[in-house]
Amino acid sequence: MKGLMYIVLSILLTILCWGTYGPILKLGQDDMHGGGLRPFICVGLAYFVIAVVVPVIMLKTTGEKGHWSATGLVWSLIAGVVTAIGALGIILAFTFHGSPAYVMPLVFGGAPVVNSFVTIHFARAYKNIGPVFIAGLIVVVIGAVTVMLSAPHPAPPQAAASAATPAATSATAPAAAAPAASAPSLADRAIVILFTLMTAVCWGIYGPTLHKGQMAMAGSRLRPFLCVGIAYFLIAVLVPYLLLAVKPSLDPGQWSVSGTIWSLMGGAAGAIGALGIILAFNFGGKPIYVMPLVFGGAPVINTLVVLTRTGMVNQIGPLFIAGLILVAAGAVTVLLFAPRAPAHAPAHAAPAAPEEKEKEPAEVAKGE
Repeated sequence: MKGLMYIVLSILLTILCWGTYGPILKLGQDDMHGGGLRPFICVGLAYFVIAVVVPVIMLKTTGEKGHWSATGLVWSLIAGVVTAIGALGIILAFTFHGSPAYVMPLVFGGAPVVNSFVTIHFARAYKNIGPVFIAGLIVVVIGAVTVMLSAPHPAPPQAAASAATPAATSATAPAAAAPAASAPSLADRAIVILFTLMTAVCWGIYGPTLHKGQMAMAGSRLRPFLCVGIAYFLIAVLVPYLLLAVKPSLDPGQWSVSGTIWSLMGGAAGAIGALGIILAFNFGGKPIYVMPLVFGGAPVINTLVVLTRTGMVNQIGPLFIAGLILVAAGAVTVLLFAPRAPAHAPAHAAPAAPEEKEKEPAEVAKGE
């Protein structure tokens, strides 16, 4: 019972962190006047502290099962690279006027789909794809399109200011036109979709590649996580810093105290969320229910935070809500019904002794 409580708390920690990741990161970017590279550097620094410094201390003090291996190192670094590129995709989507209200739910809906297909590819389980899995994919696509077409958009500052005056409040026509004027252009929408898809693909690849790194390190979780933090530092800190040093005009924004704090908090939320999944697994949680709960719960928290903070609650329509439900339900269905490779007994395993075979029914009854 105690283990179950720790699993639930770890899952809730990840849902809360990943649900607030997008809105917090958007606040940091806005306070840096829309820049992309500077918030990205802050995210990388926060990830470095949580995913490198903390695991190093834990490995030195408490230790962990497993060992280092070249194969595990490569796969874990690949996992870190793709998740860092995914974070950059989020920032670029926000740069082109994408809103966390629909960018993050689309990412959380698309990543499980990519995750499932990558896992299927690694397991060579294409023949095991069933109709429920395909139905889940269709539901995700329909929900994603619905979310994009019906997502509310905040009014621009000038429209909001004019709406606050008595003259503007008495005239209904300008108020009605404000949402349309604030909507992103068609070109911006296309770019936002492109970067959102990039993040969904990268974050979908992250899980299977990290799992390969973990298995190659004999089940270690801190070592692969440490590799992710190192890759994050290289991609999200060193590369952007060098780009800014060589050509500052690449980022039109500027540093600010509040923007730095918010961006660091966003990076910390992402890293702590990843750590929460590792903790859930360490306490005995299984991916078959941990990941659906995370990918189903995080978009809900994200949407509630965004719409409450921006005052767009009154702009929520039934189509937008229906789209969110479809995306979450489809993603959970895909995760639950994705074909899995059959478990194979190790070739070198010795046959069980007669007395051990007699114990199996009792062990099964105990749930062992």
